[in-house]
This record gives sequence, C-alpha cells and structure tokens, in this order.
Amino acid sequence: MPANVKTLAANEMLVREMVRKVDLIIGAVLIPGAKAPKLVTRDMLPTMKQGCVLVDVAIDQGGCFETSKPTTHSEPTYIIDDIIHYTVANMPGAVPLTSTLALTNATLPYAIELANKGWKKACQDNSALKLGLNIVKGDVVYEGVSSAFDLPYRPVEEVL
Repeated sequence: MPANVKTLAANEMLVREMVRKVDLIIGAVLIPGAKAPKLVTRDMLPTMKQGCVLVDVAIDQGGCFETSKPTTHSEPTYIIDDIIHYTVANMPGAVPLTSTLALTNATLPYAIELANKGWKKACQDNSALKLGLNIVKGDVVYEGVSSAFDLPYRPVEEVL
C-alpha cells in the first residue's frame, strides 16, 4: 500500500479514535455465511470530518456501518450528518467482464470436481468444498447461517 494508506484491524476503541481523523473509511468485513458486524455506529458520524466518505464493501452481507443501506450504480451515494455513504450492492457489477473472469477462474476447478465426482463425494474429498455447504438435506450445517437466522445447527459430518 502507498505510504498515505493505513490498514488496521478493527476494535471499537480504535475505530472510534480513527473515524475522527480520516477522510475515507472502507469497510470490508466478511464473515462467511453471516451478517457483517456494525463497526461504525450511528453515534460516530457527528465525530467525523465533514465530507468524510464511507465505502461499505460489506453491503451485500448487511453492511458494516450502522447507517448503510444498499444503493445502486445509478444512485450510488447518500449523505447523513454531512458524511457521504457509498454503499452500492454488487460492486463487481461495475466491471462485469473483469469480475466474471475472476470469478470463473476461481470457481471453475470446483465446478469440474463437482461435475466429475458429484456433490457428496467432492465435498468428502475436498475440505474447501465441504466448508461451502450451508444446508444439506434440510439441515443447516454452517454455524454462521444457523446463528444469523436462529436455526438449529447440525455438524456437516453427521449428514454427509
């Protein structure tokens, strides 16, 4: 990263301190299978510099800013307390060819394995595929999904 860019691991005290000093905050939180935690809360906005920009890359998982709401590429921003929010859902949609090629390159090996072995054998043989399972035969086998939707959890090994 350039010298003028700082990346930090988030904790509430550090976030509260840093939001007062910066011009741009990019929230990029991903907890697979679960909603993003709200790292920047509504009460922090008045402490920020006027015109500060919040970019919520986690918007497709519910957003990591309390004031986030999904927007579109045609109307990408809105302002709350003089803070500019950019919260476009499906941000890769702005570069469809590039994002499609990247996604295809990343997923094609898994698709081939699934096609050659079937889903059950492929998941038994490949732990990465097994980690991608959310529901098997009606049972929620991913703890993040179970927690997010308050549904009973069953370990994947019990249903494979």
